[in-house]
Amino acid sequence: CGRAHEATSGRAHEATCGLEQGSLSNLPRPASFTGFRAARPWDRTPAREREYFQLLGEGLVVVLAPAERAGRGRAPAGMRPENGGAWLHVGADGTVTAFTGKIDMGEDNRTSLSMLLAEELRVPPRAVRLAMGDTDLCPSDPGTFGSRSLPDAGEDLATTAAAARELLIELAAQRLSVAPDELEAHEGTVRGGGRAVPYRQLLRGLRRVASASGQAPRTPAAHWRVEGHAMPRVTGRALVTGAHRFPSDLERPGMLHGLILRAPAYGAALESVELERAGAIPGVTVVHDGELVAVAAAERATAARALAAIDADWSWTRQPGEHELVPQLRSHPVEVLGWQGGVDQRSGEVERALAAAEVGLQGTYTTAYIAHATLETRVALAEWHDERVTVWTGTQQPFFVRYELAAALGVPEERVRVIVPDFGGGFGSKHTEAEAIAAARLARAAGAPVRVALSREEEFRHTFMRPAAVIDVRSGALADGTISAWEFRDVNAGAPGLAPPYAIANTRLVFQPAGSPLPQGPYRALASTANNFARESHIDELAHALHMDPLELRLRNVADERLADALRAAAERAQWRQTRAHPRDGYGIGIAGGVEKQGRVATCAHVRAEDGQLEILRIVTAYDCGALVNPVNVENQIEGALVMGLGGALFEAIHFAGGRVLNASLREYRVPRFSDVPPIELVLIDRPDIPSAGAGETPIIAIAPALANAIFAACGLRIRSLPLLRDGRLAAANGTR
Repeated sequence: CGRAHEATSGRAHEATCGLEQGSLSNLPRPASFTGFRAARPWDRTPAREREYFQLLGEGLVVVLAPAERAGRGRAPAGMRPENGGAWLHVGADGTVTAFTGKIDMGEDNRTSLSMLLAEELRVPPRAVRLAMGDTDLCPSDPGTFGSRSLPDAGEDLATTAAAARELLIELAAQRLSVAPDELEAHEGTVRGGGRAVPYRQLLRGLRRVASASGQAPRTPAAHWRVEGHAMPRVTGRALVTGAHRFPSDLERPGMLHGLILRAPAYGAALESVELERAGAIPGVTVVHDGELVAVAAAERATAARALAAIDADWSWTRQPGEHELVPQLRSHPVEVLGWQGGVDQRSGEVERALAAAEVGLQGTYTTAYIAHATLETRVALAEWHDERVTVWTGTQQPFFVRYELAAALGVPEERVRVIVPDFGGGFGSKHTEAEAIAAARLARAAGAPVRVALSREEEFRHTFMRPAAVIDVRSGALADGTISAWEFRDVNAGAPGLAPPYAIANTRLVFQPAGSPLPQGPYRALASTANNFARESHIDELAHALHMDPLELRLRNVADERLADALRAAAERAQWRQTRAHPRDGYGIGIAGGVEKQGRVATCAHVRAEDGQLEILRIVTAYDCGALVNPVNVENQIEGALVMGLGGALFEAIHFAGGRVLNASLREYRVPRFSDVPPIELVLIDRPDIPSAGAGETPIIAIAPALANAIFAACGLRIRSLPLLRDGRLAAANGTR
């Protein structure tokens, strides 16, 4: 994901600029955006007052009208793009440069967004450059999460590009003295009546800023030339050659290394601190600002020596350990963001329906805390110049980090710039601003750039985890397989994924927040991983109690026809009926499905489970995310989600006691290995008439219950707790036969 000026100059100390050129070797090399200083951040500046042409040269600028985007009501208060939701520049050299507040953390939304721009502007994808996550130049954005890049930024950019295309056609119509409807755009030209005018001729000498109203027609799927076709990652060459500079690679002249004093346990409070010995070490800068105590030095080893020289006294109360987790969560309800214990999302005559059911069932399902274990740890590099700070960091929320930096540093947001290079993974973990604030405070105190990079141990011990869950389910059904009653109570994990995709007349759904003994926060697909595990495991148990095929029970009750299609597609590819018709001792097949983030997923797992050993023979997943913009990227996202989901399903678990994480290294914390990954087959369900919902999160939610259901089918062991393995063996102690 290397920036063009870095890849071509070979200067490793140059920090990234927010502009990705990728493999566009035939295009003019852009100037570094890092060196460009806007008079004000462009999201705070009216469109016609921005320095587009000083940065990009002559051409046409098109800005999505604020009212067009504001009407969608997506961004939270304080982050609505008052001065346009997307903007792009078509240069006199034929280059398209577009700006979005989204970031790329490895999911490669950069390629998909570039494809949308190329499609609507009728240019080859190699002519498109995309600046992402630069708070000086990009439209404000609430963050990159929830599989919203294509539904949000994709819609904004495509709408803006379509408007730019129509304006180019109008310019050509004026030059050729014909009606616009006699012309069409194609491969960077406007043609019609046997004549063609390249964009570059239309734009030479032009400096025009126009507004996109959203009225320009979008390209129908039947006429797609770029969208819907597989396209390799635009940054692939930079990645495989090492030209890309991740946040961890960035350096600035005179840069120092910063380290943060950490509490010895979760919940500990700093009572007193003595900094004299640390500050006496030559070349060391020490900062004590509120709760932050940090040091910086030219060598990381020197900074570590200074940190060790700090005398700190801490106080903390006893924290429950791992073995106390379930009673701790049940007995410590809290109110969070308006949620209170016992809140019903939907209600009905649940108790009456449960009593009248011909088959009744209940069960409790639990999931462990797990770590995000991203490839790249949290990193922030800060540099001050003329009372203004620039911070390069891997964050999913650059504009939120800008806001938090300004508040912590006591400066206006206009004096803070956040730049997000494409970085090595987030999965919900990189919403925080602590490292950016520490780097900025240290840099201001030292009068030099400072980088704060967490070690892997710090990632495990001092950041947040996916919440643990305790989920109670009660259900009732009629003998014909109609599910007539459903009560689902999630303690601690969260509300996402709470509602079942089944048509059940009497339903009670409860999310009860709880006091957590460890810090917890967003994770890929949020609480849907836990809620879907409990629900789809219970549906399987209900099918067994009814003596019904688990697939048939789902299809009889499913309320979403697209999910039903996904279930059928996965089952057909996995040979569900043939496998169940010819059972073999120790072998089993399981299925699970779900709806999340407007995507539909169904997964089949085929396993061998004997004598406590588990072998996964095959995984089949069918996925429907609406229109497939870039099928190869959708496949990559699904496979990545499945492999990540294998970890949480089989063996990932944070072990802790007294507020301390006990397995704080990749040697002790088990993540999936190549040898753990079985053959994976994918079925992509393309619906070009439905807007794309993205594929970053939904595919992860069905793998754990599909495996649990397959284990039951193979050996009769029902495991209701994740992970399914303990010390490499099936967790029989957490299951029933």
